[in-house]
Amino acid sequence: QVQLRESGGGLVQAGGSRRLSCADSGRTSDRNSMGWFRQAPGKEREFVAAIRMSSGRTSYADSVKGRFTISRDIGRTTVYLQMNSLKPEDTAVYYCAASRGFNIATWSDVDYWGQGTQVTASS
Repeated sequence: QVQLRESGGGLVQAGGSRRLSCADSGRTSDRNSMGWFRQAPGKEREFVAAIRMSSGRTSYADSVKGRFTISRDIGRTTVYLQMNSLKPEDTAVYYCAASRGFNIATWSDVDYWGQGTQVTASS
């Protein structure tokens, strides 16, 4: 069983940076890709970034390309989301996600979710 726990959320000024972490304390063999989604108040949960754990191949939403970077640790148990040049519209609850499949692009690809961590970028 995959067990995801996010950390690193908080308040940051617009233009600033923040790094989120997601640790998987369960069976890492149960998932082949991990990623991040976010949900702002009154909006649907949306894809942010994903990484294939074996190859390190990454994908991003257009809205964060060039500003956010997803990466994994050597042991492939932790995934990070480095967020730079944060904008007020990046404010949301950020959810870690994991999939038994090799690609994550929509919420339907996700088999496991974390509890979420709030990120607020103030103007």
